[in-house]
Amino acid sequence: MPTIDIRRPHQLSINEARSVVDKVAARMREKFGIDGRWQDNTLLFTRSGVNGSIAVDSDVIHVKAELGLMLAPLKGMVEQEIRRKLDEHFA
Repeated sequence: MPTIDIRRPHQLSINEARSVVDKVAARMREKFGIDGRWQDNTLLFTRSGVNGSIAVDSDVIHVKAELGLMLAPLKGMVEQEIRRKLDEHFA
């Protein structure tokens, strides 16, 4: 399975960063039907064809996702969109 693994430094508090991740997760639910739940400071998400996590640390956001076979050809596009959103919210 293709894997996406992105780390992005940030300057926010953990609570502020979690709030931003919550907003992005709400948009992902609305747009793509992705379900998510918090486990400590990590948002675990899943949908048919993708499983992953967004870990919020004091100075970095770490996004990991495994794409299923149907989404494998779109890995580059998905990764580019994740990077764009991280830049938008954590730059």
